Amino acid sequence: MLFDLFGVIARHQRPGSLDEMAALSGAPTDAFTTAYWIFRQAYDAGQWTAPQYWTAVLHSLSLTARPDTIEKLRLADIDSWSRVDDRMVGYVQSLRERAEIALLSNIPADHADAFLTAQPWVRHLDHVAFSGKIKAAKPDPAAFRHCITALHAAPADFLFVDDRDQNVLAAQATGMNGHLFTGHEERAAALDTWLSAP
Repeated sequence: MLFDLFGVIARHQRPGSLDEMAALSGAPTDAFTTAYWIFRQAYDAGQWTAPQYWTAVLHSLSLTARPDTIEKLRLADIDSWSRVDDRMVGYVQSLRERAEIALLSNIPADHADAFLTAQPWVRHLDHVAFSGKIKAAKPDPAAFRHCITALHAAPADFLFVDDRDQNVLAAQATGMNGHLFTGHEERAAALDTWLSAP
């Protein structure tokens, strides 16, 4: 079983965090939010370092990319993605008796390092693929192929669980089974059914 992280096991970005980062940068929230997401894919995919990403964001807003500002934004950004759903963490850990369990998450390399430090349970899974580390971010097929190779399994042996349609469809295009995560309650029935299939 291959799980997405944010929106499934971990929570989405903390509400209000983009307003706080915008204030740190000195930009209006709307403009900051647009710049934050426009450049995100390259950062998630390990094509840019944190300073490169934040410099691009600030320059697009006609702001000076000072090292101290970049570091404050970087740390605030990491903190904004730091929450987990403890119930899902427990559930995923319980599945290890029944299947190999892996993670595939779009997350920058420096965020991944911080997440691993704060959440040591992740290290006990069968495989962890963080986009910033493997240099490929969903829905890029290369991200899914990395997991197929790493776990020495056929695509059809996987059930990929994600809260975004485009990522589930991309996984299915590689030959994986896919499940769109919409909540904790429906999750148990769907995943347990798949695990029980002959």
